[in-house]
Amino acid sequence: MADIMKLLAQAQEMQGKFQAIDADLQSQTVTASAGGGMVSVEVNGKGTVRSIKIDPGIVKASDVEMLEDLVLVAVTEAQKKAQDIQQREMGKLTGGLSLPFKLPF
Repeated sequence: MADIMKLLAQAQEMQGKFQAIDADLQSQTVTASAGGGMVSVEVNGKGTVRSIKIDPGIVKASDVEMLEDLVLVAVTEAQKKAQDIQQREMGKLTGGLSLPFKLPF
């Protein structure tokens, strides 16, 4: 019985560590660019897109903001669909078992 309690304590400790890592990743920011800086994307440490910037020189100046918004919405929706697939596949792995903690992958 002590082994089970020890295992549960380790699982709770691991859950706390995963939550701390998750919070840390959400607060980090990275930026990448393409086309010599004509397009840049800012994401958090978990890969969630926070902003997209497009150099007005490659499109009509009045269209830049709308284009940035449209690209951001499309990328965000694609990420959501990918996350839904990930959750569905993880559900297959766990046999539909609802775990008391979120797995790191």
